[in-house]
Amino acid sequence: MNASSRLVLASGNRGKLVEMREILAGLDLELVAQSELGIADADEIATTFVENALLKARQAARASGLPALGDDSGLCVDALGGAPGLYSARYAGAHGDATTNIAKLLDALRDVPDDERTAHFHCTIVLLRSADDPAPLVAEGRWHGRILHAPRGSGGFGYDPVFLDPALGAGAAEIDPATKNRVSHRGLALARLRELLAR
Repeated sequence: MNASSRLVLASGNRGKLVEMREILAGLDLELVAQSELGIADADEIATTFVENALLKARQAARASGLPALGDDSGLCVDALGGAPGLYSARYAGAHGDATTNIAKLLDALRDVPDDERTAHFHCTIVLLRSADDPAPLVAEGRWHGRILHAPRGSGGFGYDPVFLDPALGAGAAEIDPATKNRVSHRGLALARLRELLAR
C-alpha cells in the first residue's frame, strides 16, 4: 500500500467508520465508506466471520477499483451457544436495529444469573489490495466480558449498552472512545492489521 492510499470500507456503518478512522490515524490512509461511493452492502451468505469479511471486501474492491477493508463482527454469548454471532446485526429480524436486537437478547437471558452471562465480541478484518488479491491480510480480535441486565451509558453503538468489561468495571457504552479503541475487538483487530501493514 502506498502513502496516502484511498481505502474503501465495505460498510455503511457510521460507528465503524469513525472507530476505524481513529484507530488507523497516522497511516496516510484515506478511509472512505462504500455508501459514499454508491456501493450497496454485500449479501452476508457465508458461515464464518472471515468469509463474510472477504465477501464484503471483494465486492467493495470490485465495485470501486480501490483496495478494500472488510469487517465482520458479532456478539457471541456463551449461554446462547454463541448466538447471536454471525447474525448479530439482524438478530431480531431487521438489519441494524440495535434497540430491538438488545431487547431480544435481554429477553433470552432474562433468567440467566450474572456468572453465566459471559460473552465476547469477535471481529475479523480483511484487507484486499484488489478484488482478486490472492493473499489478503487477515486480522482478528476478541473482547471478553458479560451481558448486563439492562442498557447503560450513551456512547458506542450496537450491543455496547449491554456489554460489560469486567476489567474496567464499565459498560462498553460508558467508556471513552480512546479507551474503547484500545481494548475492543475492533481495536485489537485493527492494531494487528497495523502490524501487518508495517511489515
